[in-house]
Amino acid sequence: MITYEFLQQYWWVIMSLLGGLLVFLMFVQGGQSMLASFLLKDDEKKLMINALGRKWEYTFTTLVVFGGAFFAAFPLFYSTSFGGAYWAWMIMLFSFVLQAVSYEFQSKPGNIFGTGTYRVFLFLNGLIGTILLGVVVSSFFTGSEFTVGKGNITALGGTGNVISQWQSPFLGLELLANFRNLSLGFAIFFLARTLASLFFINRLNHDVLERKSHKFVLYNGIPFVVFFLIFLIWTLFAEGYAVDPVTGDIFLEKMKYLNNFIEMPLVGILFVLGVVAVLYGIIKSAIDFKYKQGIWFTGAGTVVTVMMLLINAGFNNTAYYPSSYDLQSSLTIFNSSSSFFTLSVMAVVSLLVPVVIGYIIYAWGLLEKKKLGIDNMKKDGHVY
Repeated sequence: MITYEFLQQYWWVIMSLLGGLLVFLMFVQGGQSMLASFLLKDDEKKLMINALGRKWEYTFTTLVVFGGAFFAAFPLFYSTSFGGAYWAWMIMLFSFVLQAVSYEFQSKPGNIFGTGTYRVFLFLNGLIGTILLGVVVSSFFTGSEFTVGKGNITALGGTGNVISQWQSPFLGLELLANFRNLSLGFAIFFLARTLASLFFINRLNHDVLERKSHKFVLYNGIPFVVFFLIFLIWTLFAEGYAVDPVTGDIFLEKMKYLNNFIEMPLVGILFVLGVVAVLYGIIKSAIDFKYKQGIWFTGAGTVVTVMMLLINAGFNNTAYYPSSYDLQSSLTIFNSSSSFFTLSVMAVVSLLVPVVIGYIIYAWGLLEKKKLGIDNMKKDGHVY
């Protein structure tokens, strides 16, 4: 018989998988942030934009699904974080709106803003979207300033019926003042640029862009590794937010996240294998200019690494969204989830996820049958 606890854990695994897919697909944002770095001719820049333009909807859709699934499975997190860290989320989401507008309108006749304006929007999405995503995810380990009072839901009038209250007047922007949060933000920013370089190597039929992309794998891969190691080492040896399985009380535990990897060996092993796959794709592509498959090693490694990192944050009696203001307000997968009925219905719907993933792989394969060059881009019926 399926238990409530199993469904709560099942949905955290699903959310972790979606989080990993989202970070991988941020290579689109990474490519957008490099349009000026490559110092390209206009037709070369347009080639890069069109290569990314055939993939931007995957990232956008995954972001929407991630947010929607979080709302349905863990509504208290949704109301606490989206309602409290308002400016962090809204600025990030607005950057994605700019991205959608830019791809759809930059080449339209009568464009009064000019192509350059929309390319600036794409750059801003590549910069802001990646860094803020990393900062918010880092707060799963560093904590945020909020309180939760579930008893308030029965209160009448005034603001008494507000369950979650954010205690910082900066509404999420204060997360940027924490260097550990910023280190993960910059790690994801440079990872996205590294993945984009690997994508260009694999996708484009253009010798100049391919050579530059190999170099940019190294230029972006090194700072990615540095910032990721800063975040990882700091997190593994810092205090973590543990949950007493009997009383449900939250307390600080030394090296909690390192202990989680040790006490959940499968998660720890998969995390290490994911990191190795990421590094293999980067190093091999940086030293071998004939190698073009790095995107698949680094991409798969990214999905696994992020997934295991998020499972670490939520499993083994850990508060996945801790409150640094009031420990007992911290959210766990057990005190913030939807009802048994809701999770059960959603679990049935989730059985369609493999079908959706299969369709994405199929559609991706159709688009990738031939490498994209300047000549066949011009012959394409849809050009961004």
